[in-house]
Amino acid sequence: MSTTQENLADKMSKTLGVLKAELNTVRAGRANAALLDKVTVEYYGVATPLKNLANIGVPDPRTLMITPFDPKVVSDIEKAINMANLGINPSNDGKVIRLVIPPLTEERRKELAKQIKKIGEDAKIAVRNSRRDANDHIKKEEKAGDLTEDDAKKQLDQIQKQTDKCMKDIDNMVADKEKELMEV
Repeated sequence: MSTTQENLADKMSKTLGVLKAELNTVRAGRANAALLDKVTVEYYGVATPLKNLANIGVPDPRTLMITPFDPKVVSDIEKAINMANLGINPSNDGKVIRLVIPPLTEERRKELAKQIKKIGEDAKIAVRNSRRDANDHIKKEEKAGDLTEDDAKKQLDQIQKQTDKCMKDIDNMVADKEKELMEV
């Protein structure tokens, strides 16, 4: 495998990782600690990720329980969750914050399905851009005489196969998330 293909494989795996992280933040009607990954709390003047300030547990399929390491930050965490626009109202008892995930309406499921498809399409665009860059690099090497025409054609075919596999993986991830979303 050439360095161009290794670079492409690395970029594609990073794209899949980003896609997975993005899909995890989409609320699918059941409690998932990844919903809070993007929440940052103002802690002593520093924007700090929520997961660095508290334990996040899932006591049942519809509830997230946030237990701060420092009980003084409960109100700050609650404020940060409200500002994150998750569509979930936190309730606290002074020590723990509970987020009860409401069941999704059919209309909201359809909106989220569109959002999931857009996230998937963005990942596909990133993969296509990576493929284009790799193809351009191979063509430059061929033009410069560093690669024979046959070797260049083989590498271009391998790049296309890598791209097709990655596109299939993206489609599968998006389909799995949509399936999870549509379960009632």
